[in-house]
Amino acid sequence: MKRTEFLRRVAERSRPWDIAVIGGGATGIGIAVDAASRGYEVLLLEQSDFGKGTSSRSTKLIHGGVRYLQQGNISLVMEALQERGILLQNAPHLVRDMQFVVPNYLWWEAPFYGIGLKVYDLLAGKYGFGSSELLTREMVLERIPTLEQEGLRGGVLYHDGQFDDSRLLIHLAFTAAEQGACLLNYAPVTGLRKDADGFLDGLTFRDTETGAEYDVPARCVINAAGPFCDEVRRLEEGEAPALISPSQGVHIVLGRDFLPGATAIMVPHTRDGRVMFAIPWNGHVVVGTTDTPVERASLEPRALDQEVDFILETAGDYLARRPNRSDILSVFAGIRPLVKADSSANTSALSREHTIHVSRAGLLTITGGKWTTYRRMAEDAVNHAAVLARLEDRPCVTRRLQIHGYHQQTDRFGSLAGYGSDAVRLENAMQERPELARTLHEALPIREVEVWWAVRQEMALTLDDVLARRTRALYLHARAACEMAPQVARRMAEELGRSETWQAEQREQFRQVAAGFLPS
Repeated sequence: MKRTEFLRRVAERSRPWDIAVIGGGATGIGIAVDAASRGYEVLLLEQSDFGKGTSSRSTKLIHGGVRYLQQGNISLVMEALQERGILLQNAPHLVRDMQFVVPNYLWWEAPFYGIGLKVYDLLAGKYGFGSSELLTREMVLERIPTLEQEGLRGGVLYHDGQFDDSRLLIHLAFTAAEQGACLLNYAPVTGLRKDADGFLDGLTFRDTETGAEYDVPARCVINAAGPFCDEVRRLEEGEAPALISPSQGVHIVLGRDFLPGATAIMVPHTRDGRVMFAIPWNGHVVVGTTDTPVERASLEPRALDQEVDFILETAGDYLARRPNRSDILSVFAGIRPLVKADSSANTSALSREHTIHVSRAGLLTITGGKWTTYRRMAEDAVNHAAVLARLEDRPCVTRRLQIHGYHQQTDRFGSLAGYGSDAVRLENAMQERPELARTLHEALPIREVEVWWAVRQEMALTLDDVLARRTRALYLHARAACEMAPQVARRMAEELGRSETWQAEQREQFRQVAAGFLPS
């Protein structure tokens, strides 16, 4: 993907785009994939980097949602389980089966959770990843030897999906571009255009790289800005009431020694009524999450001390070695764009289903939902947009559309497996230029070729883009990411033709961002 080429297309175009999408997270880019693959002409604009907000800060699961089953939301669970299966089918290089154990310490837990997870299997139907089963105490400890043994009776094993959220997002962006969509990061929308009758007929945006302003005609505008969707709505209607009730979810990252096997832990009921996971991920362990109402969304939300303490306390109840703050390698927070309910409802009880709202001027807003159902959300949004804009009726094709990088056997690529079929191009680059094979830090298996690829092919413009979302270094080991920053800045400057001053500015900006990921 070449940002300069996308900008050129926008500058040279005079006729309206069929659909203009605001927001470069899972929902927005999913919409771009769906619309472009139907043959519609699509422009997508993201205020920062792709996935900068919610979509890079998930629990790294593609799942039906065991908690929603407990709540009785069968339709959402069935939809998510179906979408889980479709995503594994279309992106086997990025989605994989993971085994989870629900440890049982009380006599009633095995039959209770065992029956519930059999229902989970049943709802998955042909999209199932594997059957759940009851485990003896010995079988549980064989899979998770670091589990707290005192009082352990056994456990229930079940299957769900794991993925790398921002890497999938980048591959979806590639897919949208290959289908003909035009995508721009660092392109905040500054206004919404209206025709003489008061209906939307386009938007304006600014390229933050050059400061240039663009006026873009479009037959339909879709607001898919996630936690920022109300801000977009108020560009059109200044007093628009809020659609979302933002909630913050926090995760901590620990070393692999806390969970050395390939099996994850699921805690079915914490004291705040949520589930909690401890999940092997990219050689580390992700533990979370929380559910804390916040007043407004931020591109760089920060974990509260009490949220970190809650995760450590809960994890300590289930791990033989209790983690403390000194064990935390990184901590990250994300904002969920939950659909607003009455003021008495807490955010953990709010629906994870999506909502579509069309304003009187024709702005189509889609919000809510979750990563697992991004494809179904996109299909729904494009169906509505086609009617709204009077576009030619064309069927959705994403149910069987392979995602960029599709590859059935990526294990041979080692640490580059997440690049799918693109890994071959990275390997070839390292053969031609051996200096690109250098590992950037002893704590992480990230190579210089990944920086080269991120800048050349994945529209990375800042240190944060590379270290947070293209390589995940900041999410895995914040201190290591900070130590890598000068070397990465030099490589980026070489590829982008930037100065020493630019490198210094990038290092300082990244230091400020990384401060939010460093445990206090």
